[in-house]
Amino acid sequence: MIVNKNQKRRFSSWKGSLRWLFVNIFISKFPSRHVRLFLLRVCGVKVGKVAMYAGFEIRNPKGLTIESGCSIGPNVRLDARKGLIIRKNTTIAADSVIWTLQHDYNDDNFKTIGEKVIINEYAWICSRSIILPGVEIGRCAVVASGAVVTKDVPDYAIVGGVPAKIIGQREKKDYKYSPYHILHIV
Repeated sequence: MIVNKNQKRRFSSWKGSLRWLFVNIFISKFPSRHVRLFLLRVCGVKVGKVAMYAGFEIRNPKGLTIESGCSIGPNVRLDARKGLIIRKNTTIAADSVIWTLQHDYNDDNFKTIGEKVIINEYAWICSRSIILPGVEIGRCAVVASGAVVTKDVPDYAIVGGVPAKIIGQREKKDYKYSPYHILHIV
């Protein structure tokens, strides 16, 4: 049987679509968090011991790293197409969105551009916030609810607004909590 380039491209497209459906429809809604994490690892997500509420969406599981102690709230969208690293003991609250790709609005063909996003230890990404491509969230930083983060956030900074600006500072101390252990999620 001879397979041409169009058939290979079509098969590859179907394979990607089926993977997306499996991760975001089946795994994301599965009632057991232990089974969810196991299946995410099988799909290529590098994930430690974390609490992931049901209803998340992941784009490109192989580009996603979530270290231990993190809490990922319900309906969180994690775009890892250019790489997304979430460091230990980070909290990402409900309905937050993290993008690593966007469209170039000045390009004639509206092509996609993007960069990796890094969220450092003990950061708190509050509900319904949006983080855009290429951003690094500092250690112990807080992103207020509804903020749109377009630039890097320094360590211990509290940012809010559209676009997000520094609105305060978190106490500089050696935090030891783990959102995963505080939440006692079943």
